[in-house]
Amino acid sequence: MVILGSWNGNRLTISLKTSGLTVSFEHTGQTTVYGYDRAGRLWTAMENNVSYRRGLDGKVIAKWRSDGNLPSRRWLSPTEANAWVNHAHRRMKALLVSIEHQKVLFEQPLPAEGIHLLSVAAAFDAQRAAADAAQFARVYKPIGILPPDQYMAVVLQATEGCSFNTCTFCNFYRDHPFRIKTPEAFDQHAQAVKAFLGEGLSLRRTIFLGDANALVVPMPRLLPLFQGVHKHFDVEALGGIYAFLDGFSGEKKHPADYEELAALGLKRVYIGMESGNADLLRFLRKPGDPTDVIRTVEALKQASVAVGIIILLGAGGHAFARRHVDDTVAALNSMPLDLEDLIYFSELIESEGLPYVQQAFEAGLRPLSPEERLQQGQEIEARLIFSDERGTPHISRYDIREFVY
Repeated sequence: MVILGSWNGNRLTISLKTSGLTVSFEHTGQTTVYGYDRAGRLWTAMENNVSYRRGLDGKVIAKWRSDGNLPSRRWLSPTEANAWVNHAHRRMKALLVSIEHQKVLFEQPLPAEGIHLLSVAAAFDAQRAAADAAQFARVYKPIGILPPDQYMAVVLQATEGCSFNTCTFCNFYRDHPFRIKTPEAFDQHAQAVKAFLGEGLSLRRTIFLGDANALVVPMPRLLPLFQGVHKHFDVEALGGIYAFLDGFSGEKKHPADYEELAALGLKRVYIGMESGNADLLRFLRKPGDPTDVIRTVEALKQASVAVGIIILLGAGGHAFARRHVDDTVAALNSMPLDLEDLIYFSELIESEGLPYVQQAFEAGLRPLSPEERLQQGQEIEARLIFSDERGTPHISRYDIREFVY
């Protein structure tokens, strides 16, 4: 339901949705938008042509277009994040007071639900935000990364960490030993997540079974965890279950296993293949071989489970560039991909302290420039061949620097 009105002579739009509340203010040609979940958490905003996104962990990223229409981003400091939250809090509180004193002219009556959602949102200040983030830290272990289409998922950590944790280009799980939760521990975790999200659960679109490689869990231990998800959440209403899996471990499961998991709601599995070149994978200390990934994809597709294949652009620098492109194209073209699948191109981010950086330096590798990495993705995409009958997967970029949950 969209309620239009006027406040202090300026246009006001209040959108009441099953997922949450959006309030839009127009003033001197500028539009400011705040978005809240139904628990009153501020999670997104647009102001002065800058978009903001707040994660459940309290971190806030700002994104805008700079000169030349180039994308720019910056994470707010804790002080800046508090100021941003309080700025929205003061504006929402002022709006609520004006409504209570009938100083807002609505074109149609604002229903009681609207007053309730505005009241809950107006109470979200920096103190409430800090308490919410502290509760998040009690419910979750650090969440390393998610696929972009899963940023709005309900994350349930059936496992913690990564089962192999050897890749030199990844430090998301470096300090988190791999652990599989018992059904009892997972049950407690799922309960805690549901209680934490509260009414904000309505904003969540899917269920993501974490962490880095949850589907490595043997079937006798994995099935009770899937059943535990159903115990606490309406899996179908939330859009199904999604998870990461590395191709090497994935080979240990068969189509019949994935069919059983699909019957329990598994919709898509994300595989970080990184490259179709076996030598590059060994250099990256990625376990397994491209043929393992291909066989895993075939098994998943036989079970009618969609896949998301992640390719690392720039890996191996100029020394591996030609083999990386050619063999990745060959591997992707050999997979039975269809329109339900995804291909993500993720740029290698050579941050300080990453083992890959030291390893590449010692090997004398010359890195690709950002433009060359972009061209690498474009060449791979241009050479992909898909079946007219099966359709074309969705292909997009994946920037780990913008991950927020």
